[in-house]
Order: sequence, then C-alpha cells, then structure tokens
Amino acid sequence: MADSTAPTPTLRPPYVASLRRTLPGLLRDPLGTLVALADGAPEQVVRLNLGTIRPYLVAEPAHVQHVLRDNAANYTRAGDSMMWKSVRKMTGDGILGEGPSWEASRRRLQPHFTAKRIDAVVDDLSRAISEAVDELAAPARDGAPVDAAKEISRIICQAVIRVFFGDKISVADGVRVVAEGDVVATSLRYRLLTPFLPDAVPMPGDRAFRRAVRNIDDILLPLVRAERAGGDGGDDILATLARARDAHGNKLDEQQVRDDLVSIFATTTETTYVVLTWLFPLLEQLPDVAARLYEEIDRVVGPGEVISRDQLGQLRYTRMVLDELVRAYPSGWLVPRTAVADDVIGGTRIAAGATIILSPYVTQRLARFWDRPEVFDPERFAPERPRRAHRYAYYPFGGGAHQCIGQYLFQLEAPLIVATLFSRFRYRLCEPGMPHPQLAASLRPRERVPLMLTPHRQPALA
Repeated sequence: MADSTAPTPTLRPPYVASLRRTLPGLLRDPLGTLVALADGAPEQVVRLNLGTIRPYLVAEPAHVQHVLRDNAANYTRAGDSMMWKSVRKMTGDGILGEGPSWEASRRRLQPHFTAKRIDAVVDDLSRAISEAVDELAAPARDGAPVDAAKEISRIICQAVIRVFFGDKISVADGVRVVAEGDVVATSLRYRLLTPFLPDAVPMPGDRAFRRAVRNIDDILLPLVRAERAGGDGGDDILATLARARDAHGNKLDEQQVRDDLVSIFATTTETTYVVLTWLFPLLEQLPDVAARLYEEIDRVVGPGEVISRDQLGQLRYTRMVLDELVRAYPSGWLVPRTAVADDVIGGTRIAAGATIILSPYVTQRLARFWDRPEVFDPERFAPERPRRAHRYAYYPFGGGAHQCIGQYLFQLEAPLIVATLFSRFRYRLCEPGMPHPQLAASLRPRERVPLMLTPHRQPALA
C-alpha cells in the first residue's frame, strides 16, 4: 500500500494512446509500437485504449521501480490479469504465483539457487554441458542440419537434470517437458492478444494448451508419486520437494509438489534456451562481434576442454555479449500486474483493479536511456563504462521480491554453453536473416533457426 505520510504528488493525466491511431501499429509491429509510444511520452504513464480494456503501460524506470519494489505490495500477479490466469493453469500457485503459497515455494526452492550453491556446482554443470555439446559431433561430421532451439534445449536439460534433479528425470523426458512448455507459451499468445475475453469463450490455442499440460503431468506426476512414496533422501530439487512440510507441519500434497516442480523446471530451462536461440542469427549479422567473441573463447578455452570456474571468469566479452542479448531480447518481455488499491504512478492516478503492463523489452529500448537502442552493442556492458542512469532501465530478470530465482544460474550457465559450443564448432545459418519475434508468454523467434555445424579445433588424439 502507498505510504500515507508521503507528500501528495502533483497529478498529471496519462498519455492516452487511442485505439484508432495505435491499432494498426499494434497489429503490424506490436513491440515497435509499444516502444514508440513509451519513447513519445517521457516520464509519463501511457494508457492503451484496447477497446473494452485500457491497461497502463509503465515504461519509465522510476515508475517500474515503484511497481516492482517501492510499492510492490499494491501490484499483484494474482487475479485475472492478462497472462497469470493462464500461466497458473500450468504451474499452479507455487513459485510463479502470489501471496503465501508463493512465499512458501520461494523459501523451499531458494536454497538451491543461491550464489554459493550455484558456484559449488559449476564444475559439474560445465562437465555435463561439455558432454552434451560433444553429441553434436555426429551431425557436424555428417553435414546434417540441427535446430538451434532444440539442441540448446537438449544441452540445458542434460546439464540441469544432472545437477539439480539428480538424473531422476531422463533427458528425453526433460526435452519433452520443454517442448510441451513451448506449446503452452505459444498457445497463450491468443489470450494475451484478447485479454478482455472470458475463459468460457473458446480461442485458438486452448486445446493445444490443455493437451500440453496433460502431457507434462503424464511425465512428471509419476516421478512426484515415486519420490513421495519413498525417495532416496538426496538433496536434489525433487527430493527436497517430496519431503518438504507446510506451515502446519504436514507433508506437501502431490499437487503442490507437482506445481513447484513444473515451475522450477521451466525456470531453470526456458529463459536460457529461448535467449540463446537469438544469438546465432545475431552473430551472423555482426561479424565483428562474432570475431571478437570467437577470439576470446579460443584464447581462454583449449580444444575439447571442460571449462573451469577460473576460465569462466576470464570470458569477459562473452558475458558482455550475453548481457546485451538479454537487453535486446529479454525472455520475460511482458510483466503484467493488477493494482490492489488506488495509487499514483508518475502523477497519474491508478484505480484499484487497473491492469499495469511492464515490459523489460520496451524499457530496455528507450532512446532517452540507451544510445542507439536498436543496435546490438556489447560495449554497453564493458566494465569500465559508467553505471546506467537508473537501476530499472535494465531489468531482464524482473525486479523486487519476484525477481527470477534462476538469474544467477543463467549468468553462469549461458556463458558455459556459448563458450563450450564455440570452442568446438563454428556454424552457418541454413536460412540467413533475423527471425521475427513471436509474442508468447516469453519472447522467442517465430521461425526455426536451423544450423550447419563444422568442427573447430578438435583435440589431438592421445
């Protein structure tokens, strides 16, 4: 709730984007249109007239901070706001939920994702990634194309399942869960585009959504039941959930374990592979960036090496490339919230029940905070560059209490994958050019990204 002792802010109306003026742009280029609206209304909240609903676009970093941190209790993921009601049909009310259930799930899972815990498993993670990348030697040798998203997904599943799930999920099943998660994410786009329609109105994608959730349950529920019936007592995530207790000292029921497992599996896999899929077409468009990235990796990582923690720290330009990648293509591009009570953001009155739209994609492309925001420039993140003008000018992993639990994992996992892959292979796109963004629950390429791999610096035989 807002602080009643704070001085009364000066009120100003929002910038109103009329339906007639904005609808053609939203249909043709929704991301570009949202950026243009926010750029044209500095320090203002933008009200989008979408017919029966009129959400507020909050893009100014100070206003984002107000929603996500300063007055976060007033802006909830609960309720019927755009995306969350559909997401909860897959994940339940666990770590992607709100309120006490979210707090309890976060407490259960957070110990697995502290910096100390992640640092302790870096060597195991790197070894698993190395073994998964080595499986690409066969298609590279045979000249067979590979799908970038599918292969990055497989590599991540193989590593995450070993390190965090104690190999209790097979890699094949993990890849299937990720594939069904893709169906869920993309089928949600119809609901995202028509948030005013009640659930009772059938939409394209609804049937695929329900089928994908059933398939995920068919894979994961037997694992949950087996672990709850008599697991091995290990310290992997599944074992932790199976023996966890609720506030009354009772074991978590099957549904809650399932919800937490689905949520955390998505958290540890989806962001990394969705983001990294954009890297391949980007590098082919930017030969200077690619050359510098390859030079660093070749200098730091020997042929066929499993990357060590020390080597990871030397991959500075690789980290800059990835920081710029999540600026330009943040997986969590849309962060809807619902106002619990009346409030004021940037001088604009916000009524209880109003829908607030935050978008890292939009804020991270505002020209008043980013020089040439449309240009992919890793030098923005050079260590010697001055700090950004505002903390929330860049928030690819969200902010406040709901900041992504897997952020630190991404910051180690992603450079390990990139450096391991490019220390062994080079590639060319089978279909040159940048894919178009697809607006789903996460921002992903609309078209496939098939690659032809060629071996690079193979280790000498003993």
